[in-house]
Amino acid sequence: MSVQWYPGHMNKARREIEQVMTQVDVVIEVLDARIPDSSQNPMLTTLRAGVPVLRLLNKKDLADKARLTLWLEHWQGSDTILAHPFSTQDKADVAKISQWVSQLVPHRGTAEKPIRAMIAGIPNVGKSSLMNALLGRRVAKVGDEPAVTKAQQKLKVTNGFVLLDTPGILWPKIENPDASYRLAVTGAVRDTAIDYEDVALVGLRFFIKDYQEALIARYKLKELSSDPFEVLKVIGSKRGALRAGGKIDMHKAAEVFLNDVRTGAIGPYVMETPEMIAHEEQLVEEAKAKKEAEKQARLAAAVPQRQQEKNREYRNQQAQQQDAKVGDETE
Repeated sequence: MSVQWYPGHMNKARREIEQVMTQVDVVIEVLDARIPDSSQNPMLTTLRAGVPVLRLLNKKDLADKARLTLWLEHWQGSDTILAHPFSTQDKADVAKISQWVSQLVPHRGTAEKPIRAMIAGIPNVGKSSLMNALLGRRVAKVGDEPAVTKAQQKLKVTNGFVLLDTPGILWPKIENPDASYRLAVTGAVRDTAIDYEDVALVGLRFFIKDYQEALIARYKLKELSSDPFEVLKVIGSKRGALRAGGKIDMHKAAEVFLNDVRTGAIGPYVMETPEMIAHEEQLVEEAKAKKEAEKQARLAAAVPQRQQEKNREYRNQQAQQQDAKVGDETE
């Protein structure tokens, strides 16, 4: 089962992107460095067609550098993709953006022909923070919840650099259920659209498998169970997530854990690798193919049934006509 969240204003944002893409020289796509693939929007990839993209892997301070390097290597060699680890808090990173977009669009960048860049990305990856950092003033609302920005803005960075901002959007259907839960774990999906405990258990399963030592250190565990439910109970007991009678409040325990994950309190991590994503995409395609095959089988099985129904209707009509004929002859 996937986590889905697609408010109406996101559909409007999709139309806006489609309309302005013909005016855009380069897309600045802000990604979450902890989920470099899941935080990409395949809809945006389709809409931008051949427009070059600068991928900023934001929140680099929260990301595992070794795994982040795997993604940078994965995208190397493309003429239309440039990717860099990034932090809106790092002034040196912000200062390099003009240089990076110039690499992708060397034929523009003057007052007469400014680089027209569109900032895009799914909710809660740091688009508004990036815009404020680039312009050196607060022009975009920043919030801890996704989908704070809901209206397009056009802003001048320098005489040779103009920004077109677009609201953060998710795609209507997240086909990969694993990716949808990673989005929920890191906070890209509004908390009212998810079940805290389910998402926390997915996050714990990942940390138990890939970052055991960080989990043990954060919660001062003497031993680590392989069962995420048991670990969540321990976290709840250690952090005072208790109800009357000493019963553990699992929802509160999940809140504590997810807050630690999102703020980096457990330590740096990256939830996916290129190899893992390739495997998941294969599974998604296989599942789609199986579903389509089952649909076609149902349709094929329905043909004889429909034919039988037609045959019955035909026989009934013939019988009625015969009865009518006999009645006429009797008269």
